[in-house]
Amino acid sequence: MRPVKMNRATAATATALPLLLAGTLVLVTGCDSGSKDKPELSVSGAYLPQPAMADMAAAYFTVKNDGGKADQLTKVTTPLSGDVTLHTTEGSKMKHAAKLDVPANGTLSLSRGGNHLMLGKLDHKPKVGEKVEFTLHFATSAPVKVQVPVESASFRPKD
Repeated sequence: MRPVKMNRATAATATALPLLLAGTLVLVTGCDSGSKDKPELSVSGAYLPQPAMADMAAAYFTVKNDGGKADQLTKVTTPLSGDVTLHTTEGSKMKHAAKLDVPANGTLSLSRGGNHLMLGKLDHKPKVGEKVEFTLHFATSAPVKVQVPVESASFRPKD
């Protein structure tokens, strides 16, 4: 077999092409951070049962995290109340919580008899059919605004 003669431009291209392709591959795979390194949050099933008292209410919802990194619900704000607190229920005891974990690729459920929000000092007693805006604040993710419907006191969500 005879050796192939290359001019300088052809030799430079032949040498540089594999390096260029390898660099492109690293660049493309390096840019694909996807959801592996951050939370991807969504909120569903939110409701506020019509309160029996004029100054206190509870609220429930589910935060789904499709991302590969956990987050924490740290605070909830609403024009309905300046006094919104996070709570857990252990046995029959309700306890204040500074934050609630939202696991990676998992959910945080706020439901009757479990984790929930307590709203005190209500601006007004909400009526069935009303929608109340809540803003959920997280440790690392951007705040999420949710329109929460007021349901009857006996409302139970469908699973």
